[in-house]
Amino acid sequence: MSIKYLQTILFSLLFTIAFSQNVSNFKIEGNKKLKTSFINKVSRLSEQSVLDSTLIEEDIKLLKRLPSIAHANYTTKKLQDGTYEVVYIVEENFTIIPSVNVYTSNDDEFAYRLGLYEFNLFGQNMTFGGFYQKDIYSSYGVNFRAPFLFNRKFGLAVNHMDWQTQEPVFFNSGTVNYKYQNTSYEVLGLYQPDFNNRLELGLNLFKENYDYLEDQTISNQFKNISANKVMVKGLYEYNNLDFEYQYVTGFKSLLNLQYVMSNNDVLPTFLIGWNDFNYYKKVGEKGNWASRLRLGLATNNDSAFAPFSLDNNLNIRGVGNTIDRGTGAIVLNTEYRRTLYEKGWFVLQGNAFVDAGSWRNPGGNFTDFVTSDNIRVFPGLGLRFIHKTIFNAVFRIDYGYGISKNDARGFVFGIGQYF
Repeated sequence: MSIKYLQTILFSLLFTIAFSQNVSNFKIEGNKKLKTSFINKVSRLSEQSVLDSTLIEEDIKLLKRLPSIAHANYTTKKLQDGTYEVVYIVEENFTIIPSVNVYTSNDDEFAYRLGLYEFNLFGQNMTFGGFYQKDIYSSYGVNFRAPFLFNRKFGLAVNHMDWQTQEPVFFNSGTVNYKYQNTSYEVLGLYQPDFNNRLELGLNLFKENYDYLEDQTISNQFKNISANKVMVKGLYEYNNLDFEYQYVTGFKSLLNLQYVMSNNDVLPTFLIGWNDFNYYKKVGEKGNWASRLRLGLATNNDSAFAPFSLDNNLNIRGVGNTIDRGTGAIVLNTEYRRTLYEKGWFVLQGNAFVDAGSWRNPGGNFTDFVTSDNIRVFPGLGLRFIHKTIFNAVFRIDYGYGISKNDARGFVFGIGQYF
C-alpha cells in the first residue's frame, strides 16, 4: 500500500469527521420581541460552524447576561446526513421597567426618584429611558445605550443629566450646605473584543455650580463656586458571571479611570480611579454568597470638594446621606442571600450583610485608612422581592446598624441588588 494511498484515506477520514461535526441548521426559539437577527449577530455559532460545546456555552452565558433575556438554554440533534441542528431556547424578560426609589434627603425630608426605561428598544437590546428625582431640588437624566449597535463588538452610549441636590461640604471650620448642580453631556464608544472583556472610552462635558445656602463664618471665595469641566473617562470590565434567575456565580472586575480638567482652582483638576472586585458563589440549593471590594484613589488635593463620599446608597448601608468625603476609599460589602420562598415568577430572598469601609482624608496620608475615626462597620439584615422574568425587578429593603463611630443606623430602599 503506497504512502499516497494512505494519505488519501487519512484525508478522507478527517474530512468526514469534520463534516459530521458541522452545524447545518441553527434555530432560535422562544423570542418574541427580541429579534432573531440580533441573536444571530451576537452569537458566535452560525450555520456551517463546527459544533463546539465550549463556544455554545459561551453564547448561552452571554445571552443570559442580556437585559432582554431571563434565561437561555440549548439543544443539539444529529441529523441523518451526520450534521447537527442546534436550537437556542430563550425566555424573554419584560423590559419596559418603571423604577421608584424612596429615601430621606440631606435635610431629613422625603426624597424620591421615578424612572422609566426600555431595555430592549426595537428588539435590539438597546436601552433608552430617563428619570426624574426630587431630592430637595429637581433633577433629571436621559440615557441611550446600544452595546451592539454596529456589530457584535462595537456600540455607542449617549447620556445627558441635569443633577441638583443639597450637598454638605466639610471644611475645617464646620460643615456647610450648598445647592449643587451638575449639567452634563456624555458620549461613549463601547467595545467588546470577546466574551469576557469589554471597554468603554468617551468624553463628558459638564458644568458644576455650588451655591451657598446658609450663614456661616466662611471665606467669601466659597460663597458661590462654578466651573466648566471636561472629563475623559475609560472603563475596563472582566466579566465571568453566570446567572440562573436570582442566583449568580463567578467573578467580575470593573476598573473606572477618569481625568477631570477644570477652569477653577477651588474645584481643581484631578485624576480618579477605582476598581470593583465582585465575587459570587452558590451555597447549597438556596443560598448565594456575594462580595464586593472597592479600592479607589484620587489626586490628593487638600480640598473640601473631595470626590469619594461616604453614603447610604453607594457603599455603607445605614450610614446616612453623604456624611463624609475623601481622596481614597477602601470598601468591602459582603452578604449571604437565601431564597426564603419561591413560587412561579416570585421570589422572596433574605440577606445578612456586613458593610465596612475607610477613607483617606483630603490632603491626608495612607495611614488615614487605618485611623479609627475613618473606619465604619455596619452589619445588617434585608429582604428582596424579586420578579424572575422582569429585568432588574428586585425591590430591596436593608437595615444597617453601625457598630463603629457614632453608631448611626437606618433603612435603605432601592431597585436592584445593592451590588
